[in-house]
Amino acid sequence: MALKQIYHITYDIISGSTSKRSQVFQVVITALIVLNVVFVILETETAIREGNEAIFDWVENISLTVFVIEYATRLVVYKANPKFANRRFGILRLICSPLMLIDLAVILPFFLPFLGVDARIVRIVRLLRLFSVFKLARISVSMRLFGTVIREKMPDMVMSLFILFVLLTLASSLMYFLEKDEQPDKFSSIPSSMWWGVVTLTTIGYGDTVPVTPMGKLVAAGVAILGIAVFAIPAGIMASAFSDVRQKMQKKKFCSNCGEPL
Repeated sequence: MALKQIYHITYDIISGSTSKRSQVFQVVITALIVLNVVFVILETETAIREGNEAIFDWVENISLTVFVIEYATRLVVYKANPKFANRRFGILRLICSPLMLIDLAVILPFFLPFLGVDARIVRIVRLLRLFSVFKLARISVSMRLFGTVIREKMPDMVMSLFILFVLLTLASSLMYFLEKDEQPDKFSSIPSSMWWGVVTLTTIGYGDTVPVTPMGKLVAAGVAILGIAVFAIPAGIMASAFSDVRQKMQKKKFCSNCGEPL
């Protein structure tokens, strides 16, 4: 088998195509990702971790080795990717792409011990393995679809978040002036009053900071009602955009690797 053919077969396997070999690869990577997330969670439980350190280390070493090989392979066969093949500094563009940066964060714990980094820092950085869940974006069509929706509706989302911030600022400022005399410890400043604003706008209502004056209660009731309406805006934007993009995908042909229209 010619080297060039092996090169393209390797890219086909790691690119998430519909070939059988690629599907097997996707299943293996998905299983490793799920296993990593589960083990990172379980190792924080002392009763489970103690006595089973060898198992945790074995799973970590095996999975990180596979992720390192995958990362290196993507760099080697980058020219088979039409998105980076004919572009200037293509490999640097690939390295700086969001998913490759996530891959780099995931495999970082693999290299730190060889660099003589303090073991305490290594233990903290090992939590970066949780980022491996974002690697599923290469495999899951739904996650790629979600990324497309975010890119298309980013201006609308920014505007809705700006409206939310303005409402939070106004509500917290008003509550500060209404409650500061009655509760100087809870509403000592506008920034401290923003904790009440966030809890009220999100309708969580922890009850640790509540108004006691009649006007304060009236304002709080209005803010709570507005909170439901304000948070419905980005939810509606995302829901409608998700439906629109899905309809477009059914009508058009999209690249199986990057999710971009052909």
